[in-house]
Amino acid sequence: MKPLAVTSVVLAGALALGSCVDNTVVGPASRPSFALSSSTHAAGRTGRHIVSFSGRVPAAFAGQVTALGGKVQWVSSGSGLAVVSGLSGGAAQALAAKQGVSAVDADEAISLDMPKLSAVDAGAAAGTTSIDDPTTAVRYARQWNMRAVQADVAWARGFLGSPNVSIFMLDSGIDYLHADLVGRVDLTRSVDMLGTFDAEVVEGTDTTFVPFTEADTIAMYFPGLLPIGDLLFHGTHTGATVSSNAVRAAGVTSKTQLVAVKVCAYLNQCPFSSILNGVIYAADHGADVMNLSLGGSFEKRGNRALIRLINATFNYARNKGVTIVVSAGNDTTDLDHDFGMYASFCDTPGVICVSATGPTSDATGSDPVNPRTGPWTDVDHFAVYTNYGRRAIDVAAPGGNTGKVVVLPPADSSTYVWAACSQTSVLIDCSALPIFIVGAQGTSMAAPHVAGTAALLVSKLGRHPSLIKRRIEDTADDIKGKGIAQYYGHGRINVARAVGAIHDHWKHYASR
Repeated sequence: MKPLAVTSVVLAGALALGSCVDNTVVGPASRPSFALSSSTHAAGRTGRHIVSFSGRVPAAFAGQVTALGGKVQWVSSGSGLAVVSGLSGGAAQALAAKQGVSAVDADEAISLDMPKLSAVDAGAAAGTTSIDDPTTAVRYARQWNMRAVQADVAWARGFLGSPNVSIFMLDSGIDYLHADLVGRVDLTRSVDMLGTFDAEVVEGTDTTFVPFTEADTIAMYFPGLLPIGDLLFHGTHTGATVSSNAVRAAGVTSKTQLVAVKVCAYLNQCPFSSILNGVIYAADHGADVMNLSLGGSFEKRGNRALIRLINATFNYARNKGVTIVVSAGNDTTDLDHDFGMYASFCDTPGVICVSATGPTSDATGSDPVNPRTGPWTDVDHFAVYTNYGRRAIDVAAPGGNTGKVVVLPPADSSTYVWAACSQTSVLIDCSALPIFIVGAQGTSMAAPHVAGTAALLVSKLGRHPSLIKRRIEDTADDIKGKGIAQYYGHGRINVARAVGAIHDHWKHYASR
């Protein structure tokens, strides 16, 4: 399978990069150009079908698929699902008629919840690893987000996370060689769930679908890199926000274990079959918390089978004790009035759906000497891009905000969440500069703050998703006085109060 390399790149916002550290990076032979989907709706077919069984998986299933010209990608007897590829329409219908098969549904792909990226960072001297005091990270001064949720107060009281707690990041992979992430990623359980699928490629006015295998791209451009490597940047940034060695930037935790489950390609296409497989895999391999900073909306009409599959799969994980955190999306959409649309994955029962907050300006703007260290204005303002809804949103968390031009000459006063930048990204060339942190803005950045908080709570409350969700909601800071509760749900999360490091105004979760 040849790696896919096409040329158009679509992304909202200017690229912005951060500081450097002395890392060993798997060097690319060259870097591919690529197409980045900006759609938040289903991106189209993948060449796969999702099979649902009425009971046990029939012993003859694999042979039946082969006889119909297809290939079994994976089977999960626990969830009663399988994914196959290579079936024509007629063959799919024939498989659906087999005994023990209840449905065969066409797979679709959605896009990552792509953020806006920030302006260039002039760099700084390398920091020193301090997992016991994340405030010593070299760029901690710009991390308004960690102070807003009082993560620093939790750290000071010893709430740093446990290596016995695992957060599975369903995303674009993780740069496990980054200084902030070395040793934080469990490489034995991390896995590439993409396989080969039909990727949508837009060239000019023509849209085609071509077989694509990201592992082949990694092998060609980054020899020696594990298939879980991040060719985009998204999974590395979200992962380091959850758990970081705090060399360059702090994470909500510093001792929690990350597991990379790659379900999204660097083309920004995430097959539902890979996502569902990732959820099942996480549930079967010891996930305590799962973070999905991805999703999009699609019409409920005509997609009831897909909704049923999503709900069944997520319910399978919850029944195994997994707390699932998802991003609300960046479309400025009222999810309470969806007009027949299904918001994946906020419309999925039992998840924690997270909207975004952020300061409306950074007084230092893009000052190259002391970039983006505040003071910040209205830290808890709802993000102008975030999806919202009183019913849909559970809690809010820092995601950054779009500011106004407040200085002359014009400068961007927008605010960002800063975290590790993948050194093998084909979007952001961190290795060549070299720069290894990036500022990003989106609900993708908000969700990991909640996932990190949930991971801290696992050690206190055990693997009880409903109890952890209630605790996070009941200990959130009340921002409802602004009269816009639909943007905040139960409030903006407070890490210190959730774990019991502080007790002021604690709404006792046990009384509900």
